[in-house]
Amino acid sequence: MTAVAYELAQVNIARLKAPLDSPLLKDFVDALDPVNAVADAAPGFVWRLQSESGNATDVPVLGDAWLIVNLTSWQDIDALTTFMYQGRHRELLARRREWFERPTEAVTALWWVPAGHRPSVAEAEERLLHLRAHGPTPYAFTLRTTFPAGPAEPHGGPATEPEAGVTVG
Repeated sequence: MTAVAYELAQVNIARLKAPLDSPLLKDFVDALDPVNAVADAAPGFVWRLQSESGNATDVPVLGDAWLIVNLTSWQDIDALTTFMYQGRHRELLARRREWFERPTEAVTALWWVPAGHRPSVAEAEERLLHLRAHGPTPYAFTLRTTFPAGPAEPHGGPATEPEAGVTVG
């Protein structure tokens, strides 16, 4: 029997403080192509969601026009964290509060996918909502609480949006 190889899927969302074409977001928007180019060339990078624009800022997520999504696949957690916390991406990460509202619930989820699988936005939404509802599990987890590569089933049935006013995660 051949072992299935896995890759790490990652989704993060952010709520914009202003429209993408506003002066407030100019530095962020101007940095998208250069940072995406660094990601595309990073060791361990596999794939990223992008529309015809070359990024995913115009891809709808969770039915909220003020949210933007970043959905990627990496060889492993080390490859993702090395990219995240070095160079230009780290610089932008440090400035995120200038451009995005402070989150009140989980905005990033990780999960393992069979090598070659490209997660959809719907799949990413489900994993993020599962993390919010159940906390880190092998089905959806965080960089602080990781799980080994392998298949995973959702806890407690399909993920749903938490009740209004309830913060989970």
